[in-house]
Amino acid sequence: MARIPDDELERLKREVSIADLLRARGVELKRVGKDLRGRCPLHGPDETPSLFVDTHRNLFICHGCGAKGSVIDLVMRLEGVSFRHAVEILLADYPSVSSRPAGRPPPKRSTVQKLPALVTDEAGDGELRTRVALYYHETLKKHPEPVEYLDGRGLNPESVVDRFKLGYSNRTLGYYIPQSQRKNGKALRTRLQELGIIKSSGHELLRGSLTIPVFDEHGHVVQIYGRKIGRGLRPGVPQHLYLPGRLRGVWNRSALAESKEIVLCEALIDALTFYSAGYTNVTATWGKNGFTEELLEAFKAYATERVLIAFDRDDESEPAAIELAKRLGVEGISCFRVRFPRGMDANDYALRVTPPAQSLGVLLRSAEHVAGPLTTLVPAPAPAPETAADAPEATTPTDAAPETAQASEHAERSEAPPAAEPASPSAAQSSPPPPG
Repeated sequence: MARIPDDELERLKREVSIADLLRARGVELKRVGKDLRGRCPLHGPDETPSLFVDTHRNLFICHGCGAKGSVIDLVMRLEGVSFRHAVEILLADYPSVSSRPAGRPPPKRSTVQKLPALVTDEAGDGELRTRVALYYHETLKKHPEPVEYLDGRGLNPESVVDRFKLGYSNRTLGYYIPQSQRKNGKALRTRLQELGIIKSSGHELLRGSLTIPVFDEHGHVVQIYGRKIGRGLRPGVPQHLYLPGRLRGVWNRSALAESKEIVLCEALIDALTFYSAGYTNVTATWGKNGFTEELLEAFKAYATERVLIAFDRDDESEPAAIELAKRLGVEGISCFRVRFPRGMDANDYALRVTPPAQSLGVLLRSAEHVAGPLTTLVPAPAPAPETAADAPEATTPTDAAPETAQASEHAERSEAPPAAEPASPSAAQSSPPPPG
């Protein structure tokens, strides 16, 4: 489970007034010296007020039942919830906490919904998936771990997080769903289990993962990819996850509408790598053998002319890329193979050969024709820096130097295409891709 940042905890302990929280529950507090005194709502009856609140340090102590601590400890005791659940209640700015009468002992763990409901059980499947994906999206913005992960993979959070509704599953979804002991909670949790969002144990399938939703043409989420980002995972724990069922949707569908030339990756992280580098005319398959009829139909519907297959350069992906090129070639689509140094994928290459806007551009310009009509590749120049003096030189791995040099020579000889169909940085925009 993702750790709650210390500064966030300290902010809650400092800014959420224990006195105000108690008064909201009907506890009368009177000044006694520097402290406030009242009847403790955690035990009863409290004939002689035994609860004291230190307003300066925002702490409480009850000399009757022994309870003491911060505002988080108070909410945990009042509501019978876990530490994390208490924090989520406070973060959601839900000061009323509950309407349970003062003096009534709290249950060990309440099953009554304390936070605003995320969704109702009347919602359709598409709406349920979409609401969950958007909840994960908002969660990402509150936690540093997924942003640090994106930065570590060389992905620009500012360009991809909101654009593709990237999210983060940190095991807090259940706090916004009624418990299964309650009628509406049982029905909703059953639906979420059927969609694969939560497991029979009640745990989220994608917990601890960066989430990337994939939308249909109507804007509904039809699939969510999860990439584990935690360190020290147990051996055998899968790092790439999908919701169960058919892999549906076309990630970054709008790119197909805006460009006749598409960069096709085998993983969503690789596709996001191209997008972050400025090559927005990109989409992805569901893995090296995951090209779907839906994606093929989308290529046909948008009259895609050229596909640059940017699969990994390894013994498994290489034959898959060639077979896919032949399949698309039969459909009249010109296919080119983007060749990374052996053993590397797009994200590996972009991290090692910098700046990625230039290094990826070299590979795109030197892609080799494999199948389909032989059409001229649209040049893919790297985005120019503000001044020529600011342009950094690409740093290339030693084992890739001969190949890159050959690519540059090929690019210089390539014939200039019509300017009407740019397939370079900023050639297209889009919506959500698969694993990386």
